[in-house]
Amino acid sequence: MKVLAFDTSNKAMSIALLEDDVLLADITLNIKKNHSISLMPSIDFLMSQVGLTPKDLDRIVVAKGPGSYTGLRVAVATAKTLAYTLKIDVVGVSSLAAIALNAKTTGLVVPIIDARRQNVYAGFYRHGQSVKPDQHMSFSDVLASLGTENEISIVGEVGAFYNTIQENLPKAKILEVLPSAYEIGKLGLTLPPENVDLFVPEYLKRVEAEENWLKTHEPANEDDFIKRV
Repeated sequence: MKVLAFDTSNKAMSIALLEDDVLLADITLNIKKNHSISLMPSIDFLMSQVGLTPKDLDRIVVAKGPGSYTGLRVAVATAKTLAYTLKIDVVGVSSLAAIALNAKTTGLVVPIIDARRQNVYAGFYRHGQSVKPDQHMSFSDVLASLGTENEISIVGEVGAFYNTIQENLPKAKILEVLPSAYEIGKLGLTLPPENVDLFVPEYLKRVEAEENWLKTHEPANEDDFIKRV
């Protein structure tokens, strides 16, 4: 099975081509760029380097969230368009799993993505498996939930939290880890395909415009939200 996998959920953009679980080619750019402009040209470049055309692909695997709203929309929209046009499967994988699986460390692995204002998107993984759902939470709550763990690695976008981690969990490993499209692709081989029409990003948090609206309006049935707006 030939697989195209990619992640544009945050600052880094990672793309990989696989044949089954064998890596054919990958590219990761850890610079702040407009992923909507750079994603497709980078995919074209990678495929040309290994002599593949779109019709050779069997599956698209994409990081579906959480992360940057814009980055997730770019990734999911691109994945859905390719899957629909090529009539192939699309599979969504957690953006936090993409970080955890690339950490290559033991014990409880806690991938985090900075969600601003001392909040993070956090996952909790052991032996590559999620042990509790990905969440949007304050970083202080993340630390509080780890008090009974003996071997902890906090990985991902850790820069803004480095000192806080050292003060509260001095024995924890702190690793700045980028997402890996190769790991996303391998995981995506084992997961069932999504319904292309119904596939949407997993934000885990309302967009700011909706949160601001709810400050002055009564919450109601989620199905009626568009009518209320």
